Amino acid sequence: MVWTRTRTAVVVTAVAMVCGMSVGGASADSRPPDPVLAAGSMLASPNTADGSRVGAVTVDGDRTIRLAVYSAAMDRDIQVDVQRPADTSAPRPTLYLLNGAGGGEDSATWKARSDVMDFLADKDVNVVTPVGGAWSYYTDWIADDPVLGRNKWQTFLTRELPPLIDAGLGTNSVNAIAGISMAGTSVLQLPIAAPGLYRSAAAYSGCAQISDPVGYNFANTVVAAGGGNSANMYGPAGDPGWAANDPYVHAEGLRGVNLYLSDGSGVPGKYDTLDGPNALPGVGGLVNQVAVGGALEAATDYCSRNMRAELDRLGIPATYHFASTGTHSWGYWQDELKRSWPVLAHGLGLPA
Repeated sequence: MVWTRTRTAVVVTAVAMVCGMSVGGASADSRPPDPVLAAGSMLASPNTADGSRVGAVTVDGDRTIRLAVYSAAMDRDIQVDVQRPADTSAPRPTLYLLNGAGGGEDSATWKARSDVMDFLADKDVNVVTPVGGAWSYYTDWIADDPVLGRNKWQTFLTRELPPLIDAGLGTNSVNAIAGISMAGTSVLQLPIAAPGLYRSAAAYSGCAQISDPVGYNFANTVVAAGGGNSANMYGPAGDPGWAANDPYVHAEGLRGVNLYLSDGSGVPGKYDTLDGPNALPGVGGLVNQVAVGGALEAATDYCSRNMRAELDRLGIPATYHFASTGTHSWGYWQDELKRSWPVLAHGLGLPA
């Protein structure tokens, strides 16, 4: 089903409010204040067709706000953190930036473990990061899980959240998505599920092939690490639900998306050092990063290389960076987001 967006008077009004402030290109000193930050509220307060809506809005810094977004599909509030564009004098695009297996509920987050928010701070882009979805693959599960609860993240990230962000922040409705590890799978699934919604997608150390034995075992291990049962996600091993949600199987759906895929080899590299700034602390941390992180990265590298072969077979262009070293860890992901920015920016209509 092609994703479409119903334009309401609320959306038009919100965009008009932003457009009426000034013409783009103003210097930093002459830019008008961000109306969202100044008011501590959204430009509009719409509901989606299913009743999803933005509740509380909290200003959480000079450039950031925290939203409580009610998801009707999951029947709960989802925390969503937003870093506003450098210049809000015109409608700006949105980068949906997803965390890994912890879903941003732990300390392993883009904000805490990297400098990418600083890197993006001078870009004219809304950076939107949901907090939640640990071990969920940001997908729609077929059944509630006794431990992980109800997960309808595909619905949230394709039907519920984007129109609320567009109306409430006065965006230009142009989106890209990027994510690491577990979410490296999700950021390839979501553009396939919602054609046209995300113009660029960057997957860092993600397993794009989840229905073959290697990919299934990888995904099952991730879900199990959080106490969940992957049978509640797509069914037992071999169930058609796994192939139905496999980006490799449905790679044709990525045609037209600006794609970036990256992986290390699993061999220790420059960030795998004792007590380094991008390493887990202590001897135990380094052993974990090299042994566990090395094995995880080797597995995702296998998936990504297979995905490259399939995209090449289909004649779908993409940008790749497969490094000869590197583990499943933050120093490499920080570098990869910066390396992928020209690809993300192209889809967003921004300078590289």
